Amino acid sequence: MTEPLPRASSADVALLLEGTYPYVSGGVSTWVHQIVRGFPDLRFAAVFIGSRPEDYGPIRYELPPNLVHLETHYLYDRAGLPPKRATAGDRAMYERVERLHEYFHAPLAHAGDEELLGSLGDELGHRLTYEDFLYSEASWRYIRGMFGRFSTDPSFVDYFWTVRNMHGPLWKLAAIRDRLIPARVYHTASTGFAGYLGALVHRRTGRPLVVSEHGIYTKERRIDLFSAEWIHDNRSVFQRDTTEISYYRQLWIRFFETLGRAAYDAASDIVALFEANRRRQVADGADPAKLTTIPNGVDLPRFAPLAAARPSPAPRVAALVGRVVPIKDVKTFVRAMRSVVNRLPDAEGWIAGPTDEDPAYARECEAIAADLGLADRVKFLGFRKVTELLPQVGVVVLSSISEGLPLVVLEGFASGAPAVTTDVGACRELVYGLAGEDAALGAAGRVVGIADPSALAAAVVELLADPDAWRAASAAALARVARYYAQDLVFARYRAIYERALAAPDAVRGRARAGS
Repeated sequence: MTEPLPRASSADVALLLEGTYPYVSGGVSTWVHQIVRGFPDLRFAAVFIGSRPEDYGPIRYELPPNLVHLETHYLYDRAGLPPKRATAGDRAMYERVERLHEYFHAPLAHAGDEELLGSLGDELGHRLTYEDFLYSEASWRYIRGMFGRFSTDPSFVDYFWTVRNMHGPLWKLAAIRDRLIPARVYHTASTGFAGYLGALVHRRTGRPLVVSEHGIYTKERRIDLFSAEWIHDNRSVFQRDTTEISYYRQLWIRFFETLGRAAYDAASDIVALFEANRRRQVADGADPAKLTTIPNGVDLPRFAPLAAARPSPAPRVAALVGRVVPIKDVKTFVRAMRSVVNRLPDAEGWIAGPTDEDPAYARECEAIAADLGLADRVKFLGFRKVTELLPQVGVVVLSSISEGLPLVVLEGFASGAPAVTTDVGACRELVYGLAGEDAALGAAGRVVGIADPSALAAAVVELLADPDAWRAASAAALARVARYYAQDLVFARYRAIYERALAAPDAVRGRARAGS
C-alpha cells in the first residue's frame, strides 16, 4: 500500500519541480535532495509537476524530515476536463491574447510590454476560462485568425491541436496557483511550466520567486524535438543551435521562450550553474542585475575516502553513470567501447543508471552492444549507489548531447576519477578549469565533440592505458573539486539568497489575492 504524501498547511520554501524530484532520479533531483537536507532549519514543500500519472513510478528518494509537504500535479491528465458546452467567450480577452501572440513573434530586443503576459496570467481561470479556451466561439475565431496570419503549415487540424496541447496546461497551472500551499519563498528549478507557475504565484501572493536553471530549459526542449540519431548525422547543424526546423517545433520553442521571460521577469534572484549559461540567460531576456552563478557542489567528506579504496593502477573501467535516455547519448558510448576494447582487450564499459524512463531506447542500446560483440564487455548495471561504484571505476564518461553542470562528474572528481566528457554545458570548465588559477591546476580528463565515438574512445584509451596521464588527471580532479565545488560553499551562497527572500516584504503586483 502506498504511504500518504506528507502534508502541511504552510512552508518556508516551496520548490516548484517539473518532471524531476522525487519521482525521477538524476542530477537535478540530487541537487533538490541536497538543498532540502542542507537547510534542516527550513520547512520545505515540493510541488511536483508531471505529464501524466502513468509516466512516473514510485518515489525514488527517502524524503527528509524537513520536507513537510509534497503535492503532485499532471498537466496532460485528461481527468477533470470541463464538460463540452457551447459558449460565446469573452472577445475582449481574446483581443488581448492576440496582442500577446504578436508579442511572442517579436524579436527579444523589442519584446514590448511583459506586463501584458503577466496580466493575462492573472486572468487565467477567471475572465479567461479553460472552458472558453476549449469550447467558445471567441477562442475558435482567435485560433482561425492566428492560423491565417502566422502558420506556414497548410494543415489547420495540426495547428488547432498544437495550440490546444500547448496552451491547455496554462489553465491547469492557474488552478494549481489558486490552491498552492502558502510559502514565504517559491523556488523553481527551471523555467518552463514550473517557472511559469512561479510567476503566476508570485503575482498572486507577492512572495519572492527564485529561479535556478541547471540547464537552459528552451535549449533542452529544442533537443527534445530531435532524435539522437539526427544529431549524430547533423552534428555541425545542431551545434549551430539551428532554427532550421518545422513550423510547429518553432512554435513550441517560442512558447517556452515566452514562459521563460515570464519567470525571469517575476524572479528576485536568477541562478545559473556556470558562466556560459548565465550569458544565455541574459540573451533570453534575464535582467543581469538579478543574476548570480552558483555551481553544483559535492559532499567532499562522503567521497574523499573512495580515492584510497581504488586499486592501483586504476581499473580499466569506463563508466557512464546516468539515466539510459537519448539525451545522454548512450549509443555513442557503446559504439566508443568497441574501439576501446579493440585497443585494450581487458577494458570494460559500465552503464549505471535506470532503464525504465525510456525502455525502448534502453533495449536499442543493449542491441547495439550485442551487435558489436560487446555483450561481455559492456554491462548494463541498472541503478547503483555511486559511492559503491566509483572505487571500481577508472574513468567517468559523459557522452551527453546536453548538460548543465553534471554532478556525476564532480562526484567522480571527489573520488579521484578523471572524466571524459562531450563539450556540453560546464564540462569544459570542469575538466580544464577557467582561465587563471583554476586552469593552472591542470586537466582533470579530456573533452571531445558530441556524437563522436572515435574521439570518445581515443580519450578513454589515453587515460586508461597511461598510468602517468591518469595520475595527473586524478590529481587535477581532486584539487579542482576541493577548491571550487565543495558543497558547503554552495550552501552558503543559497543561504544568503534564502535569508534575503524570507525577510522580504510582500510585493503584490498582479490580481488581488485568492479569496478576495
